[in-house]
Amino acid sequence: MIHRHRLILGLISTTTLLVGCAGTGQRPLSAVERQVPAPKQPPAPPPIHNVPLDPSLQAAARAQLDAALGSNDPFIRSHAIEALNQTAGVQARGVYLNGLKDPSSQVRFTSAMAIGQLQIADARDELLQLVNDPNARVRIAVRFALHRLGDTSYTKDLEQTAKEPLVWQIRADTAMVLGMLKEPTAVRVLRPMQRDPQAAVRIQVAEALWRLGDEQGLRNLVAATQSAYPDDQMVALMGLAAPKDTRIMGHLRSSLTADYPEVCLVAARAMGMLGSDAGYAIAADLARSRDANQRMLAALALGAIGRPDAQPLLADLLKDRDSADIRLCAAQAILQLKPPTAPATARGE
Repeated sequence: MIHRHRLILGLISTTTLLVGCAGTGQRPLSAVERQVPAPKQPPAPPPIHNVPLDPSLQAAARAQLDAALGSNDPFIRSHAIEALNQTAGVQARGVYLNGLKDPSSQVRFTSAMAIGQLQIADARDELLQLVNDPNARVRIAVRFALHRLGDTSYTKDLEQTAKEPLVWQIRADTAMVLGMLKEPTAVRVLRPMQRDPQAAVRIQVAEALWRLGDEQGLRNLVAATQSAYPDDQMVALMGLAAPKDTRIMGHLRSSLTADYPEVCLVAARAMGMLGSDAGYAIAADLARSRDANQRMLAALALGAIGRPDAQPLLADLLKDRDSADIRLCAAQAILQLKPPTAPATARGE
């Protein structure tokens, strides 16, 4: 199952898969069921309507994020920090610093990762106070952040967490940050991890290797997009898109016609991350789905695609009655929309 944290984020490309799931909840298709007589084509994206961004909608999205930061649910607080990382960047520096003091290890983890990604230099002292945090995931994120700030004193500890024998999530987090550090020497730690008994770890390792330019990582991710398990496909698609290498566009496009709507939506999001709106029609259609998980994934896809004419759809999702996660994803997406400067035609691929 896909961890809620990974789907919202965008922070860690396939990002750690763990508790609090938002997977499809469906069984894998059998070999017979998965056979398709002829290649399907995704619906073509409609022409872009270059409408201006609505200031009141933008303000409502920011208010949604502010409200989420005060939620009693640590996952909602964590998701709000992820969304700010994606939309406000260093301007939300104070939020990330406060997050390092949060009683929830999930929030401390997300805050440390954001600080590392954004390289907020004056957070070093606060990070050092968490070097021995009681939570292993937080310790990994802190080492990532310190390394990004130029302090490599604790980075070697990641060689040990890569071998954690009992908790696979720690191995997955380690692989994730090793890929994000973009240190070529990490390949020697990652390659043995390709044999990990947990599929989730192996996919995270493949993403990390692909981020580091290792073609074996690319091959493993492409193979995972053909998994019988839709959750594996979804994580692999995000991993493929993470380095923003347009050479893999064809692999992403083929998943726009996957057997599961959730996989199609993640493919649409991944295409959007690479500058294509080829999955816009899919996301626009499923933004009105009765399935809450599909609406959440549709919001994330529309945000990654960034078309300003998605505003009416996202405005409805911002008021979703069923899920705070959907409202939060819609808020993030609204703040990711691009001003109407592109020609009024579909970009496709």
